[in-house]
Order: sequence, then C-alpha cells, then structure tokens
Amino acid sequence: MAVEPRPMTDAERWYRERYASTPERDALFTTVSGEPVEPLYTADDLPEPEQIGFPGEYPFTRGPYPSMYRGRLWTMRQFAGFGTAEETNERFRYLLEHGQTGLSTAFDMPSLMGHDSDHRLSLGEVGREGVAVDTLDDMETLFQGIALGDVSTSMTINAPAAVMLAFYVVAGEHQGTPPERLAGTIQTDILKEYIAQKEWCFPVDPAMRLVTDMVEFCTRRMPRWHPISISGYHIREAGSTAQQELAFTLKDGFTYVEQAIARGLDVDDFAPRLSFFFNAHIDFFEEIAKYRAARRIWAREMREKYGAREESSMLMRFHSQTAGVSLTAQQPLVNVVRTTTEALSAVLGGTQSLHTNSYDEAHALPTEEAVRVALRTQQVIAHETGVTNTVDPLGGSYFVEALTDRMEEAAYDYFAKIDELGGMVEAIKQNYPQREIADASFRYQQEVDEGRRIVVGVNRYADRDEEPIEILRIDPALERKQLDRLQSVRARRRGEDVEAALGRLKEAAAGDANLMEPIVECARAHASEGEIVSALQEVFGTYTETPVF
Repeated sequence: MAVEPRPMTDAERWYRERYASTPERDALFTTVSGEPVEPLYTADDLPEPEQIGFPGEYPFTRGPYPSMYRGRLWTMRQFAGFGTAEETNERFRYLLEHGQTGLSTAFDMPSLMGHDSDHRLSLGEVGREGVAVDTLDDMETLFQGIALGDVSTSMTINAPAAVMLAFYVVAGEHQGTPPERLAGTIQTDILKEYIAQKEWCFPVDPAMRLVTDMVEFCTRRMPRWHPISISGYHIREAGSTAQQELAFTLKDGFTYVEQAIARGLDVDDFAPRLSFFFNAHIDFFEEIAKYRAARRIWAREMREKYGAREESSMLMRFHSQTAGVSLTAQQPLVNVVRTTTEALSAVLGGTQSLHTNSYDEAHALPTEEAVRVALRTQQVIAHETGVTNTVDPLGGSYFVEALTDRMEEAAYDYFAKIDELGGMVEAIKQNYPQREIADASFRYQQEVDEGRRIVVGVNRYADRDEEPIEILRIDPALERKQLDRLQSVRARRRGEDVEAALGRLKEAAAGDANLMEPIVECARAHASEGEIVSALQEVFGTYTETPVF
C-alpha cells in the first residue's frame, strides 16, 4: 500500500516558492561561533511552553526574578584598577560620583600571579594593567573613605583569591564592619585559569582545596558574599565559541558544587551564593540564547542531579562584561557601537550586573573620558531605549527560542564528552577544553584572515588616515612608589608575628584543616601576598602546564 506523502508545511512552501527564487548574498550565514542560521524560524521551532516558563519560576529561562528590571535595574559595575591603591581609590570615587552602583577591582599581573611587587618577575608590570595590592595596607588604602558595609565589591582574582579575601575581611574589621556585613564577589574560579587565562600559583588539586575552603568559610561567616564567580568570560576571550563558553563554565560550576558537597556542606547552604560571569560577545541573538540556556541548565541540574530543594539554589545570577576581544585598535570609536550592541544583548538576556568596555581598551587602560562614555552607554540602555519596560521582551521569539534549544543541546554534548574523560579536573589535565578552544580560535581567525568573517575597520572599510587617540599612560614612577610602600610595611610590622603566622599556615596546609582562618591570621600580621603564597607553595608545590599539542 502506497504511503501518502506528508503535506508540505507553510514554511516549506514559502521556502520553495518564494525564498529559493531570490538570490542570497555571498556571506557567512552562521553565528560568530559557526552555528548555521536558517533563513526563517516559525512557531514550529518553539519548544514546549514549560521549557520557557515564566520569569522568576523554574526553569528560569526568562529570568531569575519575576519583575526583573521593572523592579530593579542591573548593577552598573565598571572594572577599575591601575597604578597604586591611591590612584585606583580616586577612580573608584569618580565612578561612584558618576552613578556607578558597585565597585569592581582589577589587579595588576604580579598580584594575579601571587607575586609581591618586588619579585623579579614583577619588574615593569607593577600597576600596569590593574592595581598593585601587596599587603593589608594596600587593601585599606584602596577603599579609604568608602564604607565597606555600604558598598558591593567585586574582585577579579583567582589563584591567590583566598589571600585577597583575607585582606578585605581584615580591612572591614578595621573599619568596624564584621565579615557578616561584607557584600560582594570574588572570582576564585581556578579551573578556568588552567583552561584559558593561565594565571595560577599551585597544582590543580590543592588549588581546588583552597576554593572549597573559601566556599566553606563564606557559607559560615559571610552570608552576603559570593565566594566564586564561575567565569566563562576568559574562556571566551581565549577564543572559544559561545557553546564552549557555556558548557565549560557550567561544568566548572558543577565541579565546585560536587567538591563542596563532598566536604559535607548542604547544597542549599552554599549554592545560593554561587554566581556566574559571562562574556557579552558581538553576535547579538546567540548571546541572548546563551544566557537563557545557562539559566535553564543550571536550574535543572541543581534540582535533579544535586538535590537542591530551595529555589534560590537553582537560580543562576550572573555578571556580564562586553567582549574585550571584539575591540579593535583600528578606528577605536567604532568600539562604542560594538560595546553598545553587546551590552544590549546582556540586558535582553537578563544580566544582574554589567561592565561595559571602554572604546580605547585595545590600546591601553581606559581614560576617564572613555570610562564615562562606557558607563553612559549602560545608562542610555536603562533609561532611554524602553527595553526595561517589560520582562524578557524577546521571550517566545521563534529564532531566540530555537537558538536557546540548540545552545542547550550543544552544552549537553560537551558534558557527555567531559564525563567520558573522568570529569572536568581530569579533562583539564588531559588538555581537552584547551584543545577545543584552540581549534575554535583558529577557525575564527582563519575566517577573518580570508575575509569571510567581516570585522569593520580591520578587513573591510579600513581607514588609512586614522589619527591616533589619547590613551592613559601609567607613570613609571608609580612602580617605585609601590616598592617603597611595601618596604615601609615590612619595616613597621613585627617580623616574629609574621613568621609565626606563616608557620601556622604551613602546618595547616600540610593537614586537612580549612586554610582561610590561618590566611586571615597572616593578613592581620601584615604578611604580604607573596609571602603567603610562597608559604603555601612550600607545601603544595607549583604548577607546570603540559603543551596543548
């Protein structure tokens, strides 16, 4: 018996009779990550209604809170840090005066690597790409005149995060603010360092112990503090696709959850204070889909795999930052357009806080004028565009919902591959995510070099008569100033107290005690960051990366 052919859908009829008869441009009809984009999406591409849900309700595809920006705007948190603590303190005050609603601290490379400013590897790098913080004295100067109990602070540092948190806790004590009242986030995401950013102090396993120590400490002592900002930003900056950023970031997060549960912590005691940090890249709709898929996956896995009972444990709250890697040194003012588009995607994707990059950051740290334009970009989106008037305005979009589903499928494909390798820690040791990112980065750059992927001002619409722009230049004298500050602290402190505190830290590290209290003791004794890190390295050793290829 002959089978009746399936009737043609309206979309298929439209494609054959209308669309196929018109020529297409010679262009890449894919997302920036290489995902094919169909010429049209219809209601047939929508998922089941329960997959979309409502804002503030499981699975939180449409946002973690019912009212979203009708209730409260996202936190406008501009990243700042350069020179010594005094200079950055001035920039903090400037940003607060111009309407910023949270502080975000960028540390210099020596601080990120756990080195003091007088370390041989710090020469020429002190205060260059962030603020130099060697001691408790620097941390107190950084926030001088800023009441720590009244402000939310973000600190972007990972391998030595425990040391910076200890400095911040003691600085709060000296202001009369106990740890229980301190609010903010410290990045602490060490797994993405081995994957992408390459700033580490210790081998993987003891580094993971330190992360779990911080989670446990904050669970018990700092209820307003987010001990980890699980970060896809740097994974994307290293050249990953959106799908890789999503999958590797979430898998890192699940690994931290598993470590904390293994430590004996109840998931509902710590999960509500895990936060995320995503890249807001240039492909507008792909980024929105990424954020929506991230919330849905996190909620499902936290409830079904990790046994979360409290709704707050299933909520994904995230900070976003526009893509530094998308900025061009050529025609830098065009970066204002890129940043605006990226920021709008983060807002339409439901971000809880946002940093907008400055147009001059492909050249140097931003000038005050460039920072002001970046902050005003957020304020225009918030107050002039109307996108905050309704919750999740793109919810139900055929294209966005289809992209969200595809993003979710791609993430689960990566989860399965990572599980086959023994989990994220083992996958990192085998260089799996590192190789995937390297391959993706190569493919993208090849498309740009061949002119198939257009970058305005770089491989198309170039301007040979560009005028140079004014950039921020860090005074080399600031390095000498920081070295003098460090020497002054060492001269004033009680050396025997420092040695005793460091000795107790090494003894604790050799056992299985939580290391946060011994590190806080070292901070109170005015031990430097480098001294604390070196003491731990005597016990833990250091890390050497194996080649990716």
